[in-house]
Amino acid sequence: MKLSPSKLNSFLMLKLPSAWLCGVRVKQIDQSQCEIGVKHRWINQNPFNSMYFAVQAMAAELSTGALVMNKIQQSDKKISMLVAQNKAVFTKKATGKIKFTCYDGNKVNQALERTVKTGEGETFWMKSIGLNEDGVEVSVFEFEWTVKLKSKQ
Repeated sequence: MKLSPSKLNSFLMLKLPSAWLCGVRVKQIDQSQCEIGVKHRWINQNPFNSMYFAVQAMAAELSTGALVMNKIQQSDKKISMLVAQNKAVFTKKATGKIKFTCYDGNKVNQALERTVKTGEGETFWMKSIGLNEDGVEVSVFEFEWTVKLKSKQ
């Protein structure tokens, strides 16, 4: 079963309701990239009248994590995934519609191939770039993902 924006958005509503309520939505996903949209609104703002950093982090993480989930599902293997660490840089107030895009689908392929081949866990970094409606960068997030073949117990 291929993951689609509607399936991922249903997943958000059921499993990550805080992201759903804050307006985080999957806009597009394919083999190499994933795009997430979120609009600055009252429910996701900070006291400085811009989008709260945690909402940006949810959207950015989803742009990377959806790619990992998609590739794991396509592999037909039982593989666990977890964020080990993250880094973020904020360059402009996030107001209006913000789009977070990750283009690192190929990194997931390589890590999954290695973990399936060796049986060892793999770590890799993925980047998500947040742009406002004018195409101006508002934030960049990097997430270190770990993947590991689940044991056959």
